[in-house]
Amino acid sequence: MSEETARGGNTRLEIVQAAHLLFTRQGYHGTSMRQIAGAAGIALGSIYNHFNSKEGVFVAVLQAYHPYQEVLAAAEAAQGETLESFVSSVAAQMVATLSKHPGFLNLMLIEIVEFNSQHVPLLFSELFPKFAAVGEKLVSQRGRLRPIPMYVLLRAFIGLFFSYYVTEALIGGMIPVEMKENALEHFADIFLYGIVERVQAGSPVAEE
Repeated sequence: MSEETARGGNTRLEIVQAAHLLFTRQGYHGTSMRQIAGAAGIALGSIYNHFNSKEGVFVAVLQAYHPYQEVLAAAEAAQGETLESFVSSVAAQMVATLSKHPGFLNLMLIEIVEFNSQHVPLLFSELFPKFAAVGEKLVSQRGRLRPIPMYVLLRAFIGLFFSYYVTEALIGGMIPVEMKENALEHFADIFLYGIVERVQAGSPVAEE
């Protein structure tokens, strides 16, 4: 790699880092290319050597700061001898990893509110297939799985535990103690068994 190529790569990285900081603080429409250039320490015109538009900068930020690689690695590292312990382990690993990236939620809200989710298909095409291995591991665990398609199970899993992360990030400080105690374990239990009390065959309720 030539010195000029390396210098260009470093400049692009500095632009993305500066834009990430500004976007998460001010939003997309509240941030100008001039501000990004200033924060990156370069001339305004230099940005256009690397990006065609501000939207191009945002897409680069979204891809660079989406923590899916870390989340995927954490999910793959989860262990559990039973289906229940495996689900709890994956959920804990995912939530802990997402919690290390407080700016991620801001980026996703910008994508949803300011872009009407138009870049989500790009993220989805990169993200979802890589979670297939986790889904395969999920359905291979010893347990009593109903015949639900693996991708549907995976979608439900991601949706449920992402909702845990979002509510914790948005209103975690206001949630009463009784709503926080063992909450992640309860989410895992809801994913596995739903909210209807399980009734053993032969019990009075089951025979009604």
